[in-house]
Amino acid sequence: MPPPPAPPSEQVPAPATAAEPPARRRPSRVREYAIVAVVAAVIGGGIGAATVAWSGSGGSSGTASGLLFNTSAAPQPKLDGSIPAAAARISPSVVTIDVTGQQQADTGSGVIIRSSADGSYVLTNNHVIAAAASGGSITVVLADGRSASATVTGADVSDDLAVVKIGLGNLTAATFAPSSTLIVGQSVVAVGAPLGLSDTVTAGIVSNTARPVQTGSTAGGQTVFDAIQTDAAINPGNSGGPLVNLNGDVVGINAAIATAGSGGLQLPGQSQAGNIGIGFAIPSDEAARIAAELIATGRATHAMLGVTVTDAPRGAAIRTVTPGSPAASAGLQPGDVVTTLGAQRIGSADDLVAAVRSHAPGQTVKLGYDRGGSSHTVSVHLGSSAS
Repeated sequence: MPPPPAPPSEQVPAPATAAEPPARRRPSRVREYAIVAVVAAVIGGGIGAATVAWSGSGGSSGTASGLLFNTSAAPQPKLDGSIPAAAARISPSVVTIDVTGQQQADTGSGVIIRSSADGSYVLTNNHVIAAAASGGSITVVLADGRSASATVTGADVSDDLAVVKIGLGNLTAATFAPSSTLIVGQSVVAVGAPLGLSDTVTAGIVSNTARPVQTGSTAGGQTVFDAIQTDAAINPGNSGGPLVNLNGDVVGINAAIATAGSGGLQLPGQSQAGNIGIGFAIPSDEAARIAAELIATGRATHAMLGVTVTDAPRGAAIRTVTPGSPAASAGLQPGDVVTTLGAQRIGSADDLVAAVRSHAPGQTVKLGYDRGGSSHTVSVHLGSSAS
């Protein structure tokens, strides 16, 4: 009998309720609901990042990692804004991305996050541009109809994010808002190119602020993240486009959808693959940090606990602990069942993977766990791993 496979580091097999990114495959522009899976990262030349002014609470100024960031709405998110005004503010920064590979062509969305006279950087999903990895081409179409070829600055499979650069400069860059201030029921707006229909605006609410989502995978790896769940209509082609609050500030990057079938949730491309009111976006706090790293170095870093885990009845059971890892330093042992990370309840292995990845490397978090029938809490200084 062959030996059982080794447990993945802080990952688990895809659950039955996995969601898949809603990219739109476009053979000769024929409408299909096929989905591009997450595949290997595409790394281009890293370019150093300048810093720009960002607005803080009380009108104070500071610097953020080269991206515009608006914290004026913190700690209370603005709930009484206008959908038309939010759409008008973000629309000039939203682009359509056409990708041609050797065997397929895809259409997705993106958002301009930095622009100068030398060119502009566009944030999107890795699965949107993945088809161009082997000699393909990427074309970015602006809201005003102009287009330009793009090169990949950096891509990150594990977070399903990528940054591409175009030669057109002095464009309107989007402003980010902290996703940590979002609350359930808050109005949000999604803008992108569902089914290739550019400049499409849909609206809804935040259904959940930290929904662990694991997308389908290829040999390139898996994507597990703590998603913003929304009922704003998201369809194939919305991938990489922004989810914004009613100020028009980016609070998430649309990345995945759930689809209904006879067996419950299933992968898009099987049966119905359109919107059913369950869409997922990568939170802006995570997306902005990863984007800045990709622009600066072409690579992304991720928080690391140093364990392999599996589902437990009321948490995530630790199977192995890497010697010298943050988990080992905190005294965690195989058999411990993790139940909380910070303020987040951990109910499964996916919950723990997503919760760890939602933090930045170097952060210290409180981790709750059960051992031998007793509950314990320990502080863990998260490590760092590079994609």
